[in-house]
Amino acid sequence: MTTKQSLFVIINPVSGNGKGKTVWQQIKSKLNQNYTIQFAYSNYAKHEIEITKTAIKNGFRHFIIIGGDGTLNNFINGVFSQNNIASSEITFGVLPVGTGNDWVKTHGIPKNINKALQIILNGHTNTQDVGCVNYLNNQIPNTYFINLAGVGYDGLVVSLVKDKRSYGKFTYVLGAIKGLSNVKLFDVSVVVNNELIKYSKCFIIQIGIGKYTGSSMQLTKQPNPKDGLFDITIATHLTKWDVIRNLPKLFNGQIVNHKKVITFKTSNLQFDFEDPKPLIQADGEQLATSNIELSVLQNAIRFYC
Repeated sequence: MTTKQSLFVIINPVSGNGKGKTVWQQIKSKLNQNYTIQFAYSNYAKHEIEITKTAIKNGFRHFIIIGGDGTLNNFINGVFSQNNIASSEITFGVLPVGTGNDWVKTHGIPKNINKALQIILNGHTNTQDVGCVNYLNNQIPNTYFINLAGVGYDGLVVSLVKDKRSYGKFTYVLGAIKGLSNVKLFDVSVVVNNELIKYSKCFIIQIGIGKYTGSSMQLTKQPNPKDGLFDITIATHLTKWDVIRNLPKLFNGQIVNHKKVITFKTSNLQFDFEDPKPLIQADGEQLATSNIELSVLQNAIRFYC
């Protein structure tokens, strides 16, 4: 008799305007045919972090995430903030029901739930990098991300839409439009490859592992989730009219060729912001406002694909 593999399912019941709970009801009988299942609903902000840590402590190594990019981000932070096992022992799959679902697009995981579930059941896996955010001169624990982090305009848009995701895929577009009226340019000193570079009047900084952000925007040049490098985009002196005129280029990736945009790759960099410090986000989740250092954990986690 073959012993079924143990699997832990984390469900965000409010993700996708309640779609998360519906999807779980639809698929749990099929999962029970193939796995020994335990599951938990996330009941409050960042609850997935504690759920993940507890499940790992109880011996689970395989997970399914039913939710969006934020649910996945909290799972990742649960994995990397625990000390019981190495992250390389964890494998996860995603059934995307969130607002943006940007991470799955990079890996070609379909939004169709039955097709995404079949990918998990097939068992094929791959690994990818994870980003680590260290808050400088601050006692806040490190934060981790799996897709993309952003500073400035990007962080502002996330703050504007965090409680308004009922508009579906248009949520970030509406937030981006509103953000143009409120964005404040910022100055920053960047340490990269032991060199200090100062940038003034920055509009946005992107730190990419994956390819898409803000519901399919492409704001980095050549991100590769496995190369151990961040794909960096820094836009300076951009006006709201520059953004409006180049709106299609935000979605087709051509914005990186704009004369006011700088791109490069690195595995580690540090940001020292002038006051007032800009807003920061990672995987669509608001981070603390602080000077930060970012580093890559190469191929640090495994996923079904």
